[in-house]
Amino acid sequence: MLKGLIGKKIGMTQVFDEQGVAHPVTIIEAGPCYVTQVRTPENEGYSAVQLGFGELHPKRLSGGELGHLKAKEIPPLRFIREFRSKKIEMNVGDKVTVNTFTVGERVDVIGTSKGKGFAGVVKRHHFNGQPKTHGASDRTRAPGSSGATTTPGRVYKGTRRSGHMGHDRVTVQGLKVVLVDAERNLLGLHGAVPGPKGGVIMIKEARKQ
Repeated sequence: MLKGLIGKKIGMTQVFDEQGVAHPVTIIEAGPCYVTQVRTPENEGYSAVQLGFGELHPKRLSGGELGHLKAKEIPPLRFIREFRSKKIEMNVGDKVTVNTFTVGERVDVIGTSKGKGFAGVVKRHHFNGQPKTHGASDRTRAPGSSGATTTPGRVYKGTRRSGHMGHDRVTVQGLKVVLVDAERNLLGLHGAVPGPKGGVIMIKEARKQ
């Protein structure tokens, strides 16, 4: 049975246990998701389940996207993601809800981290910067020299420098499920989840149990 869902990050709150200790919890609107396609080793060379999430008006989708869903009598869905699974016991059109997971279970969460734009080396790579005295008025957060004078006479590829920070695919492993609300399609995970509020994330069974 596939253990996976697509969801939308709502925000963070806290939950108190029996001892009165506050635990940080991320609330996620997970599902309901629809099975839009089942991939098999015979046809595609691997086994996976394609899920769709987020109903919207048909005009918001392209003709190809609508055709992919209409052929299976599935409502228009905004997000489609694929989950690898060795054992597939699902059919196209099946609905997947938060009841897939139980309280106390461990899950892995995949999301896109917050974008920070163009960042310098101090913020991006935690460089110390330059001395703040002896006339260094505009060099305090500069990276400094990076190239060799002789061999190889250039800057190596992959050197830590200024550049685009954030907006990367991030996986957080082993988060504990502390809340399952089937009526409101809510899932509560202990800890932080990558991405901003409203960001789309994938939740699946933890690989490291």
